[in-house]
Amino acid sequence: MNGNGKIAVVGAGAWGTALACVMSRTGSRVALWGRERAVIEEIEQTRRNSRYLGAIALDSGFEASVDIASVLAGADIVLLVVPAQTVGSVAGLLKSALPGDATLVCCAKGIDRQSGLLPVQTLSAMLPQAELAALSGPSFASDVARGLPTAITVAAENIALANKLAARLSSARFRCYASDDLPGVELGGALKNVLALAVGAARGMQLGASAEAALIARGFAEMMRLARAMGGRPETLAGLSGLGDLVLTCSGSQSRNFAYGVAMATGADLSAMPLAEGAFTARIASSIAAREKIAMPVTQAVADVLDGTITAQQAVMSLLERPLKPE
Repeated sequence: MNGNGKIAVVGAGAWGTALACVMSRTGSRVALWGRERAVIEEIEQTRRNSRYLGAIALDSGFEASVDIASVLAGADIVLLVVPAQTVGSVAGLLKSALPGDATLVCCAKGIDRQSGLLPVQTLSAMLPQAELAALSGPSFASDVARGLPTAITVAAENIALANKLAARLSSARFRCYASDDLPGVELGGALKNVLALAVGAARGMQLGASAEAALIARGFAEMMRLARAMGGRPETLAGLSGLGDLVLTCSGSQSRNFAYGVAMATGADLSAMPLAEGAFTARIASSIAAREKIAMPVTQAVADVLDGTITAQQAVMSLLERPLKPE
């Protein structure tokens, strides 16, 4: 891995564009790929991505292109920044163009709704020769793009690789902590979205701050149980990529999952809402929990509301009526 090599960012949505900005502050050459020509042309011509980041002025130190081969050429680090449900299809685009010595860092947060695989597991199946890692943690794209202080986790099975990535990806206001707990880091990023839906629904029903805090605490216990069953470590969930991201995502309006939860409870048209990964993750996580015989009542309640089998109000009552037991 070249200390001053090239970083390619695949995906020009809000998070991908923000990462291209912050990576350009590391001293590396940076190239951003997107499939939407209008978005890429606007970035190149005006240093704005108005569709995804509004009026935020973007750094000038990266190039943007719709030509994936040119973006990937010469890169020793590739950040894959696409929705979790599209990781497999985009990985297909990378097969022929990914440099053989590049490390592929997945920045998606979710669980594939068809296979039940985490993003890095999907990549491992499709690109078995690739060196893989994951980047996750409490970070709003607009904060990162504007250069506000952010701390995040980068994970790889090999801690030496994670340490190298942390050094390469960090800058003055973007601090990366290394981990060798890939499943723990990925599950934290995926499951917190489900709880953001629940807390958003509580906000929409005006249940109060006490109820929201209870949902966060009891939901976090569910995250810990499922992560342990899937090979993650509890201490990872207590860190940036678990608890840290959970607190941020449940904190208010910048979170798409939180806003989606509010809409769930208030009868808004969900089809008009932006993509909320938590809606996919709730269903597959509850299915995995049932298979593994893990109690995840908050996650199950969210899945039931999304499926239309109960209302948000009925979900609250079902949780309140559960038998009391020691914490």
